[in-house]
This record gives sequence, C-alpha cells and structure tokens, in this order.
Amino acid sequence: MNQDTATGPDAPPPGQAIQPGSGLPPDCVIVLPVRNTVLFPGNVVPLSIGRERSKADVQAAVLEQLPLGIVLQRDPQRADPAFEGLYPMGTVANVLRYVTNPEDGSHHLVCQGTQRFRLREPLPGHPLRACRVEFLSDPEQADAATDARALVLRERAAEMLGLLPNVPAELATALQAIDSPGLLADAVAGLVDIPLERRQEILETVDVGKRLDKVLDAVASRIEVLRLSREIGEQTRDRLDQRQREMLLREQLRTIRHELGEGGENQEDIRRLAEAIDGAHMPASIETQARKELARLERMPEASSEYSMCTSYLEWLTELPWGLPQEKSVDMAEARRILDNEHFGLEKVKRRILEYLAVRKLNPQGKGPILCFLGPPGVGKTSLGQSIAHAMGRPFVRVSLGGLHDESEIRGHRRTYVGAMPGNIIQAIRKAGTRDCVMMLDELDKLGRGVHGDPAAAMLEVLDPEQNATFRDNYLGMPFDLSAVVFIGTANQSESIPGPLRDRMEVLELPGYTDAEKLQIATRFLVPRQLAACGLTADQCELDAAGLSAIIRQYTREAGVRGLERQIGAVLRYAAMRVAEDPGARSRIGPDDLPAILGHHRFESEAAMRVSLPGVATGMAWTPAGGDLLFIEASITPGSGRLVLTGQLGDVMKESAQAALTLVKSRCTSLRIDSAAFDKSDVHVHVPAGAVPKDGPSAGVAMFIAIASLMMGRPVRRDVAMTGEISLRGVVLPVGGIKEKVLAAQRGGIGTIMLPVRNMPDIEDIPADARSLLRFVALETVDDALAGALEAQQ
Repeated sequence: MNQDTATGPDAPPPGQAIQPGSGLPPDCVIVLPVRNTVLFPGNVVPLSIGRERSKADVQAAVLEQLPLGIVLQRDPQRADPAFEGLYPMGTVANVLRYVTNPEDGSHHLVCQGTQRFRLREPLPGHPLRACRVEFLSDPEQADAATDARALVLRERAAEMLGLLPNVPAELATALQAIDSPGLLADAVAGLVDIPLERRQEILETVDVGKRLDKVLDAVASRIEVLRLSREIGEQTRDRLDQRQREMLLREQLRTIRHELGEGGENQEDIRRLAEAIDGAHMPASIETQARKELARLERMPEASSEYSMCTSYLEWLTELPWGLPQEKSVDMAEARRILDNEHFGLEKVKRRILEYLAVRKLNPQGKGPILCFLGPPGVGKTSLGQSIAHAMGRPFVRVSLGGLHDESEIRGHRRTYVGAMPGNIIQAIRKAGTRDCVMMLDELDKLGRGVHGDPAAAMLEVLDPEQNATFRDNYLGMPFDLSAVVFIGTANQSESIPGPLRDRMEVLELPGYTDAEKLQIATRFLVPRQLAACGLTADQCELDAAGLSAIIRQYTREAGVRGLERQIGAVLRYAAMRVAEDPGARSRIGPDDLPAILGHHRFESEAAMRVSLPGVATGMAWTPAGGDLLFIEASITPGSGRLVLTGQLGDVMKESAQAALTLVKSRCTSLRIDSAAFDKSDVHVHVPAGAVPKDGPSAGVAMFIAIASLMMGRPVRRDVAMTGEISLRGVVLPVGGIKEKVLAAQRGGIGTIMLPVRNMPDIEDIPADARSLLRFVALETVDDALAGALEAQQ
C-alpha cells in the first residue's frame, strides 16, 4: 500500500463520490502530497495517511465534499513540502472508500483518478493546503496514427501481462475493452513497474500521441526484463535438474561400490567420526542427533557443498567436552599461598576470593555467585582470574568482549550460513578442553550494540546460574551445560555495564595501589620479569629501591602498574645495551641515573607547586583510571554580577558552581563580605586542564572554599584537599570513590584530607601505610570546611 504518512477522519459511505463544495473557488483543489505513487486518471490506488497536516486536509475534503488532488512531492524526505516542492501536475481523485482502523488509529483511503490538472499557485489565506489549478482534458484525436499506437499498445500490454505471474485474466480483458487511447495509455502506465520520475513524466504528457509513445517505450523495456528473467529462471531450473541427475548417479555408484565391497572416498571420514561419537560421552539426546547427522553424511556425496558443513558440525560435537570430570577439592592453604605469592596487597579482594573458594569446596554442586573485578587498568584483574584457576587446579581461558557488537559472537551463527561457527563461549570451552574451566569475560563494560543484535542481552543467559545449564548455541542447535564453568568478569566502569547484566554479578572493586604497594610489586614481580625479558641477570643489573621509588613518584602517576613496568623495562633495556657492548659491565641504577635514561621528571608534587593565593582550592576527582587532583581557581573582575565558568565542565558541575556562589552570597554577613561587591563584579571560576571533560557534584565544597577564599582575601592551605557535595543549606553531602581520591591526593603530596562526615567509614578501605601519612577532617557543614581549609587571619 502506498503511504503518505497521514491519517484522516471517519469514512464517508463506500462509493460516495466527492463533489466540489462551497468552501473553495471552482478552479481550486485541496492538494494531498504523496511520496511514492503517481495517480493516473482512471486508475484506482490505496493510500495510507499519516502526516498531521494531511490528516486535517483530507478530513476537510471528505466532510465538506471538496475536490482532492493527488500530487507527487519532489523530495520524499520532506515532512511538509512547500508549493515549490511539488511536481507541477497531479490528478483529481474521487474517494471511493475511507476507512479508519480503530485498533491502531490509522486511516486508509481508496481513490480513483478522474482528471489531470496543472498547479498554478497556492490559494492565499486558506487554512487548508489549497491551490489554484488548471483542469486538463485529453484532446479529441481520432487520427489513424493514434489509433495504430493504441492497437500496438494493447498487444504489447497483453504480452507483458502474459509474462507476469499470477495475473488475473480479467485484467487483460479490461485493457482490451478500453476505447479511449488516452485512457488506455494511463491504464497501462499504472501497471508498468517504472521509476516514479518516469511515471510523473508520462502524467505530465498531455498530448495523447506522445503519451502513447512513452508508455510503449516503458512497456517494451519491461517486456525485455521479464523475458530475461524467465530465461534465467529456466536455465537455473535446467542446472538444478542436471545436478539432481548427477546426485542420483553418484548415489547409485556408491551403492554399486558398496555391493562390490569397495570402500567409498568418504568411508574413512565416516569411520573416524563414528569412533569420535562413541568416545565423546554425549548425553543421549545429543548422541541421537549426532548419529542422525552421521547417517545423512553417509548418504551424502563427497562433492556436495553440504558435505564439508556436516563434517565440521560433527567434529565440533565430538570435540566438545560433554562429560564432567571429577570435582577437585580446593586446598585452602595452597590457595592462600598462591594468591599471596602472585599478588601483593588487595587484602579485601583476596579475602573474598578465598571465601568464594571455601564455599565451592564445602558445596561443589552449589550455584556460587559470578565475580566481576572492577577497577582501573593495570591493577591485576586478569591475573587475579588466572590465580583463581591456579588455586582451583582448573584450565583458564579468556574471552575478550571489548568492541563486540554482534549477538552471533556470543550465540554463534546458524548452520544455514556459509562459514558458520559457534560463538566465543563454546569456542572457549573447546579450547579449555573441559566443562569446568575458569572463564575470564574481559572488558564487560566495552560491549557494543549494532544492527545484528545486542551481545549484552545474549550474555544474560550465560551469566545466569538458573539458565546457563541449558545454554543454546545457534550453531550447535542444542543445549550445552555451562553450570560447571566458573565465570569471572572484568570491567573498568560499572556504569557502562548494562543493568540486568550487572545485577547477575557480584562486583569486587580494585581501586588502585599506594606507592608502598607499588614498590613491593615492582621488587617482587616487575623487575624480575623485565630482567628475564631483557636477557639480564640480577648480577648484571641492579635497580635499587631508591631508584624504583623515584620512578614511581617522578615518572608514573597511575592507579595500576602498567606504566611503571614500561618505565622499568626502559631502564633495564638501557642496561642491556651496555652489557651487550661490554659483557663484563655491571650496572647499579639509582635515582641520579634516571634523568639520563628516562629524561626529565614527568611528575612533581602538584600541591607543592600551588601558590597560596586567595581563590585557589584543591579538590579530588574520580576517573576510570583512578583518582586525580582537581584544582579550582576563582577570580573576580569588574562586571555586572555574572558567574563565568570555564574548563569544559558538565551540567552537574556547573550547577555545583552556581550553588557554591549562592551559598557564599547567603553568608556574606557571617563571612564579613561586602554583598555589594557581587553586584558590580563578575566571578570567574576556572578548572585547569580545560581539554579534559569534567562533571559530577563532588567538587561543590572545593568551589565554595575557592569563592569564599577569594571574597574574604584569605588563601587556602596548600596541603589540604577536599571533596563533597553541598546543599543550599550548607550541608556537606557524601560522594563516591573515596579510596581512589584519597590515594591520588596522597600521591600528589597532600597532607590533610577533608571528607563528608558520612564518608568517614570509607577511610577503613584505605591501606594503613597511606592512612598513616594523612590527616582526615570530617565535614558536616561548609563552616567546618572554612575552619579547616583557610589560612589563619593575618
């Protein structure tokens, strides 16, 4: 059905003709623009109406019996085309039926073309889309040339209808009964499958002889296309018949060879697959299906295109680990030793892993939770999964989910497609060789979504202990039990994991390492690994603790240790070059040697570099890569009381700045600030690193302190950092990411941390060595922040 995207009113009685009413001049019509149809006089077409303006126009035309004109619009994407956006000629339509669907509210129009018209101009001031038109009629032409063209057109039209499938015989009879050459050309033009522009061109051809010529050309082209299509179909049918004959002969040949005792070419494959099915220990229903496929393969000629597909399918079925090995008891002491030897710190996470292993030991058949390690890059999420597999004595496989945007990557492709394969889950099970492996689902927060489905939705069944016992891969076409697999996920941001998927997992946060923890990790793991990678021994090169500490403080600033390992590798490669040149060389690298190898210091104590000036405060921010310091700078200039914000701030952070300014204004008396200064000055709040987007409410306290410090003329202490959301009542509200923020502040040289009083219990999560270097101040209101952050009054 042709659609114009408009709907209309209740329908008039079926078959009632619409006559011009008194609402329009006699040379005007209501114009209905359409997108994908051209109506010819005498043709009957259905229209589906949906545009709001067309809704009103058609409603008025039907109820007030106004003439309706169907006109093709030039640009089908335009929702409301102007007069210039319409083709210059259309057709007056007689509405035969108007139906309203009460279920979906759609409106459908069946109309018959009666007469051509040419658009002259829009009717000004009329509420409907009305235009002045020039009505056109077919000229009286009874010459022999026109009659000859009409006779040829009847013959060619009958030939075209004979080539079309399922054409009613009455249609050809009706065409033969049309006497008028012009009406015959319009009727055939409505039947020919040609582009809209060519249909419009025929409609705009008023001369009957020229119109007949154009329709004859279109019919001739269509006949050629239909003839070629029929010939191609017949050739394809002949090829299929020949292929079926060859298959029958091959089947007969195979039977003859079997009777003669001669093995066929595929007997070796059949024997091998039969033995593999016997030794696969499949469930009964799976084995039955496999033997059916084997029987099909045995009857199939080796040259068939399906032979290789069926063989690959059976190989996948036989190579999957259907049987479940005997459950191994977890040695808790050994598991604790493995975790301690392979990971330093992360005590809370390791304790939860040991709890998980203990429950698995006491209840092997239970459905334990699915753990998800959440933290910035480089903190050891993947290696923790490997340690769990090591402690449990199970194989470890990793499935990378970052960037997947096709559901078939999880569930597999159906076997009807060429090159079909199982999904990544089944492939990982086959690679592990056992059904009780430890499977790491890496980068869950980086799953994409495309036109081929949502991989995150497919993961719901995989990670649901109540459903994954009957996980169905599209390639296998039968359920596979995933309940024995120990799934472990990793992600950098919990917000990017779809909610239903996150709800199926227990999230364990790995916030990052302190400098002391990094030193221990570098000494125990990173330096030995890089020495081996460079081909060095501990005697040939020594990187002392002071040098490692200098690298940690001055050349890296991250939550994890990947950057630290890269810098250690750069130092040891420098030593390897010296040893390669002089095999007897011995290197001991300390802090003084680092600038010559790694260059100038990349990081300094940011707090030490800040100048104690009024209007400068230090906040703390959370990022996906860990915590960071956030410096707030405020300045006042002559103006009209505006608040200027810069630094690529998000909407929430802008609102925090506005709330901070309002709160300072409301406390002018207690802060001893001249309130008139705000009326004749502009306050400019800037957050440096303007190329980095920043958002969130946790900088509210820092913004308040920066503005209050500016207006009071009292600088903020350089060793103080703060976080917290503020309300207009001056209450400091709790925020998240406390551990990451505090560790980043400690790395930046901060000595005093100001936290909301409701966040004080979060201090327990901070490592003791970092906590001992810091002083914490609880903030209940902004008055507490003023008392602890500002320098003493001079």
